[in-house]
Amino acid sequence: MARLNVNPTRMELKKLKARLNTAVRGHKLLKDKSDEMVRRFSAIIKENKKLRDEVEEELSETLRQFSVARSVTPAYRAETAFSMPSVAVGAQCGITSVMGVEVPAIELVNQKHSDGLPYAYSEITSEADYSVEKAAGLLPKMLQLAQTEKTVRLLADEIERNKRRVNALEYVMIPQLEETIKYIKSKLDENERAAVIRLMKVKNKA
Repeated sequence: MARLNVNPTRMELKKLKARLNTAVRGHKLLKDKSDEMVRRFSAIIKENKKLRDEVEEELSETLRQFSVARSVTPAYRAETAFSMPSVAVGAQCGITSVMGVEVPAIELVNQKHSDGLPYAYSEITSEADYSVEKAAGLLPKMLQLAQTEKTVRLLADEIERNKRRVNALEYVMIPQLEETIKYIKSKLDENERAAVIRLMKVKNKA
């Protein structure tokens, strides 16, 4: 491991020891943070998988019902009926923190339902009723899924960055500091021995 290019003095040795202590403490804190983030990340991943499976299953069922409704309804009537919204919704987007990482927080607001379904019961079959109700009930879960998946991506990026910092401290900075401290100590010891030898020679001549 290459050492730092510094002067081998006692002052420099003191500075490097302080830097080494700080680097060791920082490495421990970052390692602990990384371990906790991985634990939280694993929990969110499980939650995300469960939610995605639920959404995909319910979405498939909803689309099947829409297909059935379309198959037993004239195309122009189906297009007209399904193009008229029965629910008006708004989403409030904010930010929350997970282990110091800012992640999105989405909440449904101002959800307004119209009276009944947006078409005449005599024109559309009951399969359409079920499809529309199913789609409306699926919206909150889809928003929650979007929020969770974005959180997963942001946490994964932060874990990767934190891992690079931990590795840089563990395999580069701390070994460099230790090697430099060892070099300075050896130089100081060598200078001290040389000074003792010179002093002994002076005494012998005297």
